[in-house]
Amino acid sequence: METRKLQKVGGSTYSVSLPKEWATDHHLEAGMPIHLYPHADGSLVVRSVEQDGGPLASTEVRLPRVDDDAIRCSLAAAYAVGYDAVTLVAPDGASFDGDDYRLVRRLTESTLGLSVVEEDADRITVESLLDASELSIRQSVTQLRFTALSMHRTAVDAFPDGDAADLDRRDDGADRLLGVVTRHLNRSLVDFGEVDRLDVPRTSLFDHYLTARELERVADHAVRIGSLAARVDDPPPADVLDEVDALADASRAVVETATKAILDGSRDDAHEALIRRDRVLDDLDAFDTALLERSPPAGYVLSRVVSTLARTAECGGTVATVALRSSARPDD
Repeated sequence: METRKLQKVGGSTYSVSLPKEWATDHHLEAGMPIHLYPHADGSLVVRSVEQDGGPLASTEVRLPRVDDDAIRCSLAAAYAVGYDAVTLVAPDGASFDGDDYRLVRRLTESTLGLSVVEEDADRITVESLLDASELSIRQSVTQLRFTALSMHRTAVDAFPDGDAADLDRRDDGADRLLGVVTRHLNRSLVDFGEVDRLDVPRTSLFDHYLTARELERVADHAVRIGSLAARVDDPPPADVLDEVDALADASRAVVETATKAILDGSRDDAHEALIRRDRVLDDLDAFDTALLERSPPAGYVLSRVVSTLARTAECGGTVATVALRSSARPDD
């Protein structure tokens, strides 16, 4: 880092000299234009070429083959990187058919902000309609927390009848919310203006991404519990189910408290979440041991549910750790 004095030129203009080595490395000479990008966090980016956000305007992705996996993976990757427009190009000699067009339309419908704008024999173009200035990362995480925890509650309540209502569809919603947070985090690494449009510090954006990732895992754990509930033929005793409910409540409380710590910037909530995590992990371990000794109906399934509840609590512990790091970080 270099420190240089700000000079006043005339009555209303300020100037600062640029390091000669930097100018030489970028082939700059007196009179050549440079590009300045002021940002809300107080930074001023100086670039020798106009590119802030430009590389994300559009991209072409030539598929290695025309099949569902290649289309799905390529489109998902380009969306996550943050491109405004993505054109999928068929390999030489190949073309898209009606099934391919329908797949791309389904994928765009299940992804926040995407829309198909062009379909040709060998090219399909989609565009993002998301406006970062109208998007709230905080609200996305809040909604993901609600989705994941409500899914988790539904899955646990499915015991003993196995009726876990539309968890797969709701899990798709959780995936979409994580996807939009991931997309804008990646955009912020290339386009400094993205942070200004989101109106969130880059460090907070990264913390919210880490939180969203763990919440999406909680949703996945809910799907797992729901699938286990469907495998129960002989219901366990009521007192065993009551204990499972209580432990599930405790594991969700870890996630709830930890996410609150991120959203509110509360160090106390972060510590409380970690205490709760340790307590519920001990209780789950003791309950699992009791299951082995008691061997109730569906005991094996319940033991796997216990393992999933432990992973749920650990997701909350990870979020709490992120919150503690955030609270120790210098002000943005």
